[in-house]
Formats: sequence, C-alpha cells, structure tokens
Amino acid sequence: MQETRRHDLDLTDARLLAFWRDRHLCTLVTLRPDGTPHAVPVGATLDADAGVVRVISSGTSAKARHVAACADPAGLPVAVSQVDGRRWSTIEGRAVLRTDPAAVADAERRYTERYKPPRPNPARVVIEITISRILGNLPA
Repeated sequence: MQETRRHDLDLTDARLLAFWRDRHLCTLVTLRPDGTPHAVPVGATLDADAGVVRVISSGTSAKARHVAACADPAGLPVAVSQVDGRRWSTIEGRAVLRTDPAAVADAERRYTERYKPPRPNPARVVIEITISRILGNLPA
C-alpha cells in the first residue's frame, strides 16, 4: 500500500470543504500556447459532489482564451490555489470552457454564495476544472 503524502487531501476532508466555503481570493494558473504558466487572481467555487472547481470569467480574458486554445479533449492542465496565512490548498485538474447559459447561471449562483453577486457580463463563460489532485496544509 502506498503511503499518503503529508499534503494530499481529498473531497471528504471537512477542513478542506470549510476552507473552500470561506471567502478567499484564489489564483488560477493556466498554460499559454507556448507552454509557459499564466497566473491570475480569481474567485473560485468548489463543488465537492461533482468533483469540480468553477471560475467565472469573461470569454475574452487570457485565462479563458488559454483554455479554449490549448485544451485537448480532456481539458487543459491547470491549478487553482488559495492561501490564508499558513493554511493553503491547491487543486489540480483539467479545465474546459463552458458557454451554455445554464452552466453560466449555475456558476454565477455558486460565486454569489461564496463571494457576492458578480457584475453583469454578457460575455461571461465558466472555466470548469475536473479535479485530479488536491494538496494543502489545513491544520485542525
């Protein structure tokens, strides 16, 4: 049996779920077409039941363009992190762009619950990240 690494977490960890409900600014790292990382501040929401993180954005943003241009059928490898003092969490996964109105409305509702109502944006899209790994340091 493989030993669990000290910073590995999973979606059943109550500390992780609480940390991702609290209002924290996050950082999303996407990859540019040349493979270099692009990091930007974002608001992100964790849907533990679906194993997904969602980030709302304008469809014209660099992060949305990177996902649209660089994703293979499984999505673009990305990481989204948040830090609060020595507490931190990074979620890795594959991102795809969702543009359908129902997906956008759902992501806006989740964003409103965690942060505040987003400003109106008719060009809004959702960067949907299917979680593959969760790391963090969340003392009890």
